[in-house]
Order: sequence, then structure tokens, then C-alpha cells
Amino acid sequence: METEGGITVRRALELPGLRGGLPEVLTCADRLDRMVRWVHAGEAPNIPALLKGGELLLTTGLGLGTRPAEQRAFIRRLADRGIAALVVELGPRFGRLPSAIVEAARTAGLPLVQLHREVPFVAVTEEIHTEIVNGHYALLRRAEEVHRRCTQAVLGGGGVPQVLGILADFAGNPVFLETPDGRLLFAAGPGTGPAGAGPLQVWEGLRGARAARAA
Repeated sequence: METEGGITVRRALELPGLRGGLPEVLTCADRLDRMVRWVHAGEAPNIPALLKGGELLLTTGLGLGTRPAEQRAFIRRLADRGIAALVVELGPRFGRLPSAIVEAARTAGLPLVQLHREVPFVAVTEEIHTEIVNGHYALLRRAEEVHRRCTQAVLGGGGVPQVLGILADFAGNPVFLETPDGRLLFAAGPGTGPAGAGPLQVWEGLRGARAARAA
């Protein structure tokens, strides 16, 4: 699944590089749609301090520590940095991941994956980065196309409804233009909205939700 700003953890695990390592998701399988902004491979104990968030961290576990307390603290620091997932390659350091690591990742809500076969981290990094960069280029091309179509619409005498229709097609969702006090001026949709609802029905639902939150 390709998304704005990166790819999902699920998609990264489906690529040949990681798939060849026979990945096993140990924790938070329901969070594999997290965004992978970048990939980092490293073994240093202070690696959490080097991360910015959104990374898929590849490691053999050398920096995870030897004592359960060290391992739990390491996982907490990774989770606090907001990384997308931790991928540990089994081998000389760990034949299987210690329960302290697994439980700490589960408690922190951090997807933890173990690889049962050795994989070249440099090839995995290159493959995922290529996928991410290609996604960025595809998004830029779409944005340029939207800009071109909107410009043509305006120069051809098209008004706000036509421009909103172009934006709705691009987003795949209804688009609305409101006054500052929340009155609807125009609405456009790419056919149908969620659950088959038209753009006006979607707007009514959103207005109702806003009113409920404000109550």
C-alpha cells in the first residue's frame, strides 16, 4: 500500500527483501498500517536518540542490552521516538527474542517483527527507500496534474464548482466550501461518498458530528 509520505509497515514486509527473511510479527499486528517514513539499520545502544520518528529500524539486537531491564528501557525509548516498527534478525545475538523485549513492545504498542533468515540490510534499505521515493514522485505528478486541470478550468471560465469537482476527484472524497460560520456554499464529490452517500449527505453528517463535539 503506497501512501503519502511513505509506505506502510505491511507493505515493507511484503517486499522481497524482508519477505526473504521469513518475517514473523510478534506484537501489534493491528498496527501494520503505520507509515514508514524511512529505514534505519543500526546496533548502537544509543540509537533511539538518533531517530526522528516514522523509521523502520533493522537490527540484529546487539544494542538491545543483555538484562531484561535494559531491554525494556530500550524498547520504551524506541516507542517514545515514534518509530514505525522494530525488525530484529535472529542469529548469533538472539536465537529467539527474549520475553522482556516482546512484552515491552506489546505494552508500548510497537510493532515487533523477527526475521528467521539472514537478509542483507543494505538491500532491504535500498528497496524500501526506492518504494518510498517512487511514491513521492507519483504524488508530485498527481499534484501537478491537478494544478494543470484547475488552471485550465479557471482560464476556460469554469467556476468554483468545477474546481471543487477536480479536487474531489483527486482526493477521492467529497470537498466542501463553507463560510466562516459554517454555512455550505458549494459541495462536490467523486461520484459517491462513504457508504454510498452523496456529498450533501456527507456534509450533513460532518456538521452533525461537529455540533455534537461542541455540545
